[in-house]
Amino acid sequence: MAPRFMADETVPKGIKRADALRLLASVRGDRPVDKRDRAILMLFIAYGLRAGEVAGLRLNDLDWENEVIRVRCPKPGRTHVWPLSLDVGDAILCYIREARSSGIGRSLFFTSHAPIRPVDRKTLGKIVRDRLARIGIVTGRRGTHALRHTAAQHLLDQGMSMKVIGDFLGHRNPSSTAIYAKVNLAALREVATLDLEGLA
Repeated sequence: MAPRFMADETVPKGIKRADALRLLASVRGDRPVDKRDRAILMLFIAYGLRAGEVAGLRLNDLDWENEVIRVRCPKPGRTHVWPLSLDVGDAILCYIREARSSGIGRSLFFTSHAPIRPVDRKTLGKIVRDRLARIGIVTGRRGTHALRHTAAQHLLDQGMSMKVIGDFLGHRNPSSTAIYAKVNLAALREVATLDLEGLA
């Protein structure tokens, strides 16, 4: 009998790279909600952010001059600074200029229906699940976390070390990223970057 390397419940439930790109391609409408959701999805897919991190973003976290974004991490309670990629920056800027209402506070993302308030983790989860469902993907309750797993798996597929992935995701404990290596044992290795070009 072949050795059992892992139980199914330990496998992160991400989505395929092709489906991540298909998800972004599906959010190209001109409605304010489409522009908001596109910026949100790009943050999840490009950076592997947690829902609480996206919900906590404020306008002053975007440093346009230095092309960086500051993200407060509830776990482990630190602030990370990432380069602001051109595609993600363009999507956020489009949302701010063309869709985000002015004079409603400093939070970056707000709900689309009254009462207008900053998005929270629950709202973000519903946004991601609904958008995935529209392209035929059901993730259960772990919609935002599925995109986080997808970002991590893509880094692993590119040959990044567990240390690099852990730093990128804000993990302190290396065992938190070891689970992605298990996924790679059961999947074909894709040596490709998550190409966002042309989808911004």
